[in-house]
Amino acid sequence: MQVKDMFLKNEKTLFTLFLIFLFLFSYKTHSNTNDKESVLNYLNSLKYFSASFLQSNGSELSEGKVYIGKKRVRAEYFSPIKILIILDEDKAMYYNYDLEEDEFFNPKNTNAWFFYDIFRNPVFFNDALIKTKSNELILEKGGIDGEEKTYLIRVYFEKKPLVLRGVEVLINEETLKLSIYNHSYNEEFDKNFFKLINPRLLN
Repeated sequence: MQVKDMFLKNEKTLFTLFLIFLFLFSYKTHSNTNDKESVLNYLNSLKYFSASFLQSNGSELSEGKVYIGKKRVRAEYFSPIKILIILDEDKAMYYNYDLEEDEFFNPKNTNAWFFYDIFRNPVFFNDALIKTKSNELILEKGGIDGEEKTYLIRVYFEKKPLVLRGVEVLINEETLKLSIYNHSYNEEFDKNFFKLINPRLLN
């Protein structure tokens, strides 16, 4: 009888532990789903937005500003070289102010594609993972780009309040890190601001 009672007692304990584990797992899954939905909604809402950034590839530091329009993304590098990049889904323009040279290209065939997909491709992160670390949310996605290179992208957010803080891109063995600050919302841009036209022709 004692053996049976002990077995039943252990069975109840195991069942209780299972229920607790199931509850905690379900809560964490639900919480992660909510966090992911929040950051995706936040990214999709960044229209008429700008922010400054510091970019590092491990050996060089660049400074610039990114502008998010309704359909396009504009990135301006101020140092060490003044460069303009304007990105659409399948077309883009690069302009070097010092050399007064422009080039038009398909962004999917360059390492600049991630600027567009992060900010203006709402389905890009649908299969991404979301991780929580203290007051930080990290959106993470890996895959293969248009040039058959493996990539891993991490987008960092402050959780409360929800604010974009950084981007890390690993393509093959190259790493690019952007720290993002001076956020500005509800910007007003000139009608030519995102046009794929050599800036000299707009003056």
